[in-house]
Amino acid sequence: MKKIVILLLGVVTLCSCKDNSSTYSSDLKKEKALINEYIKREGINIINEEPTVWGEKDFLAMEGYDYFYYHLSHQGDTNSLAVKDGDQIVLRYRQFSLDAYADTISYWTTDDGGYPVEFRYLNISDTKACTAWHLAIKQMKYSGSECRIICPSKLGFSNANYSVIPYVFDLSFKIKRH
Repeated sequence: MKKIVILLLGVVTLCSCKDNSSTYSSDLKKEKALINEYIKREGINIINEEPTVWGEKDFLAMEGYDYFYYHLSHQGDTNSLAVKDGDQIVLRYRQFSLDAYADTISYWTTDDGGYPVEFRYLNISDTKACTAWHLAIKQMKYSGSECRIICPSKLGFSNANYSVIPYVFDLSFKIKRH
């Protein structure tokens, strides 16, 4: 009788398990498809060299980073000093997921809403900022700059489940120097 109960528990356990046929490789393919669908739907023009004048739909393919795209919408205060290693950054952002609930805001910070993110520029070990933000700030250069990035999961934030979800971020930052 014990063997039958154990066998039945094993069958029930196997039947109740969710389909784990999804692999990291297949998830990455789905992520690329989501990014490509977003680019097509939004009429985005992918360019390979930074322009002197940005078109409204021009996004720079960031060299060395697959499926990471950058669009500068406002240059910021070009009369100020450019960002440098170790600067304290105060960042505002909006985050849109491109997964099942495409184009929905999943997080939004504002200056007047309370909790802008602060971190040290190029301190990659700081978990308050993802790699994509550091790469974008390098391009933005000046306080007050604004951009939009299309960010694959490898460069964004990942959670304990290692989700493969691409995001779009609207970013604006200020350099906080004492």
